[in-house]
Amino acid sequence: MRRCLALLTALLLSACSTAPLVPTGTVFDDSLFSAPSQPVDRSQVFALSDAMKRYLEVDLATEVRNKGERAALAEALSRRERLRLEYDTATTRTASQAFDARAGNCLSLVIMTSALARHLGMPVQYHSVFVDETWGRAGNLLVSSGHVNLTLNNRLGGGSNVRFDAVAAVTIDFDPPLPGQRQHSRVISESTVMAMFMNNRSAESLAAGQVDDAYWWSRAAIEAEPTFLTAYNTLAVVYLRRGALMQAERVLAQLLALEPANAAALSNLASVYHRQGRLAEAQAAQQRLASIEPAPPFHYFHRGLEALRQRDYAQAKSLFQKEVSRSAYYHEFHFGLAMALLGLGEFDEARHQLALAKASSTRAADRELYAGKLERMKELRMQ
Repeated sequence: MRRCLALLTALLLSACSTAPLVPTGTVFDDSLFSAPSQPVDRSQVFALSDAMKRYLEVDLATEVRNKGERAALAEALSRRERLRLEYDTATTRTASQAFDARAGNCLSLVIMTSALARHLGMPVQYHSVFVDETWGRAGNLLVSSGHVNLTLNNRLGGGSNVRFDAVAAVTIDFDPPLPGQRQHSRVISESTVMAMFMNNRSAESLAAGQVDDAYWWSRAAIEAEPTFLTAYNTLAVVYLRRGALMQAERVLAQLLALEPANAAALSNLASVYHRQGRLAEAQAAQQRLASIEPAPPFHYFHRGLEALRQRDYAQAKSLFQKEVSRSAYYHEFHFGLAMALLGLGEFDEARHQLALAKASSTRAADRELYAGKLERMKELRMQ
């Protein structure tokens, strides 16, 4: 199952649950950052482009007349021969960008669907889906993946008597659960979806080394939904990258006052203490973190890479298998395991793991890379 980057995290940036409380102190310090390279414009996130309007009013018009708005849109989204949507986590796109690219992560595609539904007069409801925590990498950031979907409702009646058919609601999920797998979720507001978008853009800017842009995106995320605590952790990482340790500590302290077991915030606070030379406090934070999370994300992966460098393929295989066992859908873990298996001469299983790496990748560029490697393995096998 693919997981979208709805909530990006830090040196650890994390996907924390939304709390009803918010930090009470000042968290922004605009004086440390230059103006963003492009405007942070909330109005563009759900904005409908002319191409989207034309698709609804011309291309989909017959289907809407014959089947109704909800069924016509749901079918267009789900049938590959219609919109031809691709799941791609390379970047978080606005509604119009996702429509033009016919691709996006689940958050981008949910935003696009909402914009289309709104033009057709359909109400939507957003959901944050409870999934096992999985981690990926974006540059030198660790990234925690969440998942969102939405439901479409029908209109009943017209004029001033419009009602909505909640019983007949249809869930649109761009990364659906496996057959027979139950999924639990909670309803979230559009302001939270907006905050998720801004937070993703902040983390993507951090991964690209654009610290000033990252600050303004994370600031906008908090302003969009002050209870979205993930954005505070992202903001703290922005401060860390700028070397503003006092500001980072202040934000993290406020976040941990609300979520004492927030592993990402604890890890980042330990980094702050260490860079300030407060080694005893850094050690205490690390010990507290270890009691919450004995083996942090990518722990076995990094050890596996080192074993590969040492050509200890048996040890590398064991370490990558540990990562796969706790996160079966992350492509780099399968790829590392494939390399270890190749070193051991287990060609067929290596090819299987490489195929799993391709299948579990959420970026088109990665899928192309793995497809090329699979083809190369096939050629070598035939020689």
